[in-house]
Amino acid sequence: MPKVKVLPHPKYCLDGTAFDVQAGTTVLDALLEHGIELEHACEKSCACSTCHLYIREGFDSLSEISDQEDDFLEKAWGLEPDSRLSCQSVIGDEDLVIEIPKYTLNQVGEKE
Repeated sequence: MPKVKVLPHPKYCLDGTAFDVQAGTTVLDALLEHGIELEHACEKSCACSTCHLYIREGFDSLSEISDQEDDFLEKAWGLEPDSRLSCQSVIGDEDLVIEIPKYTLNQVGEKE
């Protein structure tokens, strides 16, 4: 069973955390199940970039990125080579280290 480690974030996970998850779960669902209320304005339909995060370790074990995810990911604040939308990233068999960006862009406005 893979382990997800979430690095500290001042709003979502002050001290950081780690937990085991079932392979085949999306990163967003895993975070929500463990009390990390990451914003997801489109309700997991791949229609925004509010659930953007960085996969610091284990990036290649996630599901392939779709064209739709790639299009919305390009609109994310602070885009990096290891960026993914958590609602579309399905966890494989490897452990992950996740960093939540400082900001997110919402179509209504910018939020921390």
